[in-house]
Order: sequence, then C-alpha cells, then structure tokens
Amino acid sequence: MSVGLVLGTRESSPLEFWVGVEEGEYLQLDDLVAVETEVPGKNETITFYGAVDFVAKKFEGAQFDSDTALAVGGILPVTLSHAAHVVVTRIEPERYIPPHPGNKVYRCSGEKVGRSLYFDRMEKKIPVGLSKTGDPIYLNWEFLNGEKGAHVSISGISGIATKTTFATFLLYSLFNSGVLGSESANTHAIIFNVKGEDLLFLDRKNKKFSEEEKKKYERLNLPLSPFQSVGFHAPSKPSESLLIPVTTTRTQDVKPFLWTLRQVARERLLGYFFEESSEDMGMMEHAISVLSEKLFQLTQDEKPDEAPVISHAGSVMNTLDDLLNDLRDHPEDWYGSTQVATQTQRGIFRRLSQALQHGGALVRPLPSGSKLSDYQISWKEKQLTVIDLHTLQSGAKMFVVGSILKKVFTEKEKTGTALPRVFIVVDELNKYAPREGWSPIKNRLLDIAERGRSLGIILIGAQQTASEVERRIFGNAAIKVAGRLDAAEADHPEYDFLTGTFRKRSVMLNPGNMILTQPDVPTPILIQTPFPIWATRPQEAEVPEDLFEKIF
Repeated sequence: MSVGLVLGTRESSPLEFWVGVEEGEYLQLDDLVAVETEVPGKNETITFYGAVDFVAKKFEGAQFDSDTALAVGGILPVTLSHAAHVVVTRIEPERYIPPHPGNKVYRCSGEKVGRSLYFDRMEKKIPVGLSKTGDPIYLNWEFLNGEKGAHVSISGISGIATKTTFATFLLYSLFNSGVLGSESANTHAIIFNVKGEDLLFLDRKNKKFSEEEKKKYERLNLPLSPFQSVGFHAPSKPSESLLIPVTTTRTQDVKPFLWTLRQVARERLLGYFFEESSEDMGMMEHAISVLSEKLFQLTQDEKPDEAPVISHAGSVMNTLDDLLNDLRDHPEDWYGSTQVATQTQRGIFRRLSQALQHGGALVRPLPSGSKLSDYQISWKEKQLTVIDLHTLQSGAKMFVVGSILKKVFTEKEKTGTALPRVFIVVDELNKYAPREGWSPIKNRLLDIAERGRSLGIILIGAQQTASEVERRIFGNAAIKVAGRLDAAEADHPEYDFLTGTFRKRSVMLNPGNMILTQPDVPTPILIQTPFPIWATRPQEAEVPEDLFEKIF
C-alpha cells in the first residue's frame, strides 16, 4: 500500500523529490521509500530509492496566523498538507530522469531497505545496529579491513554519546557475525580502557539483558553470549614487592604489566613519557632522539632485558629514578657534543621527573625468580585484549599506549602482511593526537592512520571533539560515527558528513542512537545500538561472588 504520491506542485529531479503523504499515513525522518516511473517512449521502468530528510505540515487555504484558530473551529475551510522531502540514494537502472508527478510512493521494508542503502552490493557486511523500523544496518567489511579503506572515527559528548558502547559492539559483531570466516582465529583487538573498570567484565553476561533486546540480536543474527576470548591487563601497585594489579572490583584473571629499564632503552620507548609539546618542537624531538639513542647503545652488550642497564660511567640503573640521577650528575656524558641546549636538557629532566612521579611503577626491576614474559602484554594471546589505564596519570597513559602501539606496528612491519589483522580502540584520541603540537605518540598514530591499512592495523578512535584531532588521522577514517554532539562542536567542518538535517539532529540524539556514514552509502544513517549482552559495569556482571569485592 502506498504512503503518498510524488507532488506535482514542487519540482522533482533525479536526485530529490517531494511526496504528498496520504491521509491516514505518515512519513518521518530517515524513512526509506521507493517509487517507480516509466521512461517516456520506452518500455522500461525505473525505481528510485530514497531517504526522507524533511517533513512538514501546513493548512492550505489559511493566509494569516489567526486563520489557524478559525480552521480548528470549523469556521474557515482548509485542507491539511502533509509533505515529505526525499533525497534519492539509488536509481535502478541508472537513468537520470525525474520521477513523474503522481507516481505512487511506497515505504521500503525487508529486501528493499537493503537495496536503498546498497547493502545488497556488499560482498561481506557487518551488522552494526538497527534502524528505527527494526531493520538491520550494515557496514561494508571492505571499508573496515583495509581493502578499500580503513579506520573508524567516533565522536560525541562523554557519557551521552555511548562511544565505547558502539566501539565494543562493533568488535563483538566483527568477531561473531561470520564475516571473518577463516580469519577469525587470527583477528585480534586491543582496547585501552580509560574510564573506570567498566570494561573488565566484557566476558560476563549482563544481568539487565532483556527479552526485548534478545530479539534485536536475533534480527542481527548475532549469538546471545558475551565476549568469549578476553585478556585483562592492569598496572601494578607501586609499593608491592609482589606485583598485584591495581583493580578494585575484579580480583581474578587480571594480569599486571611492567617494563624493565633495559627494555625501555632497547626498544626506544623513553619518548612516550613525553606529552604533547608545542614549544621548541624541533629541539625537544632532537633531544629525546639523542637520549634514546644513547640508552639504546648501552643495551648492545648481549645481556637479556631482565638485566639492568649499565651506564658507561659504571653506575647500575634499574629504574627511572636511577636514570634521572645519572642525567643530573653527568649530563655531558649523555648529550655530549650534540648541541642540545641547556634549557632543553632541563626540560627533558623536568618531564622525566614528572614521569617518575606518575609512572615509576611501570618501569621497574622484575620480582625475584620471575621472567619478563610473565608481565608483558601480548595482543595475540586472546581475541580481545583489554588494557586498563584508568588509574594512571596522563604521562603514564601516554607511555603505555605509545609502547603498545609501537610494539604492534613493529611486529606487523616485520611480517609485511595485513594478516593477522588487529583492531585498536583508542578513547580520548584528541589527547594522544591533538591538532596542534608534537609528541612521539602522535607520530605513531599518524603512521597507523596513513600506513596501518596496508599492515592490517585498524584504528578505532573515539573522542568528544573531532575538531581537536589531528586532521590527517580524522581524514583517513573511512567510517565516521557521531553520537550526541555539543552544538558549538557540531558547527565545525569535520562534521560536514552530517548532511541535510543530521547536523541539527546530532545535538539532540538520545543515548544509543548514532549517525553513521560510510563511503558506498550516499546518505548518513541513524542507527540504534542494541543493549550490550556483556556487562558494562561491575554491578551488571553475572559472576561468582568472590570475583569482585562487595563494595556496592
């Protein structure tokens, strides 16, 4: 049954037209419609598919504002006009003529939803949510895995936009939809958790999961179980001789991690303690490079990473504190004749002192009788690896994220192939890769954004403000997602992908609603992310009583 007719009082074109909605029917924003028209002089029918991006009602026959009251009172005869504007998304076959006024317009359902949004042309697709009508919405796998494009950008207000929920659901769908095929066992993901301990229960079912939500997963053809293969890692408590992870809710299956000072030197990781700098970027970068190279040279004595670093002056260094003391006492031995200004040396010392204050527990000697491998984060051990950073200060977070990114990038460069793929979720991306300034971690993220696609490293970046993220990183994201946005933020050009009324609507989205755009679908799509079947906070987790302390 039709919902209306193509209007003849307004122009229609191959790219847009207006629909007069019939009495007793309605069209709302985002509804998908189809209309068929005959090609004049040929025995051929064209089908136009489109999305409603504007709807309006008015009284025809009313001239003044006061006429509305007269019409309602039955004094003034009027007719109600209900019109909808449609943006064409697809034409089959591609004959660019306008639909004819008076053609019947039908609401799309079932297979026609997929045709209107090109889902039928996607060889492999990943379900990412549902439309308002309950139809599955898909991502094209080829624009996520690096074949035609890669990387995802998720923007929105903290606590309202549900960026983390979307990112974790995307990974869940990726692992469970069957799109990976034979690659499933060798596809991995890393999540850097920066907000409480909410992501330490991804392997536990959510007690609040309802029968209504179950139906949504069934529509998306996804299993009714939480993540199956998850490894959890957290920093250790600073003052403990035995390494115990700093977690307050989950007390089992969480591994502590550390780096030895020799490992930091050998892998040239010291620079990741340095946060973004906009002053004397060239000098600071040069000084960090000199210091890192000197440390690296001190590791060329064939000793294992468990061993201490031995300086050329004979002092034994096990910690960042030891390194700082040697830098203070013998700066000429470290910088030599490299023309690092005294002021820059002091800047290095000051920033490393801050790193010692906030990240000293990350770089420490190994407990007696243990192996370095016992405290390393291996992204290949589990399908999903969660690295908890929420207890760390900014500089320490920088070090952990930067070190892991470098490890992944280096390992992938050595193989030179895209398989196995690894998806990396970085929240608060604007802090690690700000638009202005320089830092080693920003350079690493730029490498991933520009070259990671060919190596099978896919970045899923989330931020409150895309306008504050390095342009090249944001620009390389093939898939862009926006939740609730701040009104001022939504005005930035980074959100030009929100065409039509989507930009205005982005400031009033409810939690769980996201606007998605991808290269081979010509219009943004409003999607609803299903309620997570996995626990998103400790109180929701179906777990044994002894798994978390009863502090709630």
